Amino acid sequence: MPMIDVYATAGTFKSKHALAQDLAEAVMRWEQVPAIPLFADNTAAFVHDLPAEAISNAAGDSNYVRVQVLTPIGILDREKQLGVVKELTEIVTAAAGDPSLRDRSWVLITESPEGGWGIDGHANTTADIAAAARAALATD
Repeated sequence: MPMIDVYATAGTFKSKHALAQDLAEAVMRWEQVPAIPLFADNTAAFVHDLPAEAISNAAGDSNYVRVQVLTPIGILDREKQLGVVKELTEIVTAAAGDPSLRDRSWVLITESPEGGWGIDGHANTTADIAAAARAALATD
């Protein structure tokens, strides 16, 4: 279950809530998990507004967006990595209403180590999450 963090200068996005939901839904699709509460309730995006002086590249520009996706290890193969980066870039560009932001949007994929996901006070392994998903699907 991924966590997504978006960092941009304040005012970049008009609807941060819609952006967060669109990003979470997109990553769920790329992870190809079922749309059950276990995943829908625990896949989230956080949009962080930063003052312009808090962001800079080496040239001094602060008009960038950074999207950090934290996902369980091994969930995204190369095809899915390419898809996630492309779609998340498209989503933030559209949410900002600035097509030029495409060239200034960084999408970083980080994999959590096995057992590095804590939900409900328990550090879950991939097997734990799969078992919970199977149990949830069995009750439907």
